[in-house]
Amino acid sequence: MAAQSILGRITQMARANIHAILDDVEDPQQMLDQMVRDYTANIGEAENAVAQTIANLRLLEADSAEATKNAAEWQTKAQAASAKADKVRAANPADADKFDNLARIAIGKQIAYENDVKSFGPMIAEQTQVTDQLKQGVMQMRGKLDELRRKRDELVGRAKVTEARGRVQASVNSINTLDPTTEISRFEEMVRREEARLKGHEELQASSLDAQFEELSASSRDQEIESRLAAMKSGR
Repeated sequence: MAAQSILGRITQMARANIHAILDDVEDPQQMLDQMVRDYTANIGEAENAVAQTIANLRLLEADSAEATKNAAEWQTKAQAASAKADKVRAANPADADKFDNLARIAIGKQIAYENDVKSFGPMIAEQTQVTDQLKQGVMQMRGKLDELRRKRDELVGRAKVTEARGRVQASVNSINTLDPTTEISRFEEMVRREEARLKGHEELQASSLDAQFEELSASSRDQEIESRLAAMKSGR
C-alpha cells in the first residue's frame, strides 16, 4: 500500500473524528482533550502502518539476501562440477559429461536465484520509499500533535481567564444593580421613624405630666381662695 494512501486514510479518519466532535461540542476543554486523544490514536495507527511496512521491507531484504547467497552457492557448485568434469574428461569422458550436466543444473539454479534477486530489487526500492515517506508523515503528525497540545493548553488557559473575568464582571454588575447604600438608607429611615415614634410617646407622656401638675396647681389655688374667703368672713 502506498504511503500517501495509508496516511490519507488515517488523515480522513482524523478529520471525521474532529468533525464529529465539533458537531457535539458543549465543553470547549472537553472537545480539545478529545481531539488530542483521537489524534494520538491516529498517530498510533500510523505507527502501526509504518511498523508493518518496515517488517515487509525487512522480509524482502532477507529474501533478497537469501537469494543472493543461494545464487553464489550454486555458482560455486557449478564451478566445482565444471572443474571436476575438465579434470576427469581425459580419463573418463562419461563422468566428465555427468559433471558437466551437474554444472548445467547448478548454473540453472544460480540463474533462477539471480532472477529472484533482480525481482526483489524494485520491490525493495519501492518499499524503502514508502517506509521513508511514512516515517516522515508520522514525524509530521507528532509535530502537529505537539502543536495541538500547546494550542489546547493556551485556549484552556484563556478560557479560564475569561471565565474568571466574567465572574468578576457579574459580581460588579450585581453590586451596581443592588447598591448596599440603598439598604443602609432604608435602615436609616427605619431608625429615624422609630426615633420619631419614641419621641412622640415621650412628648405625650410629658404633656400628661404637665396637665397633672397644672391640675394640682389649680387645686392648690382653689384651696387658697376658699381659705382666704373663709378668713374674710370670719373677720380675720
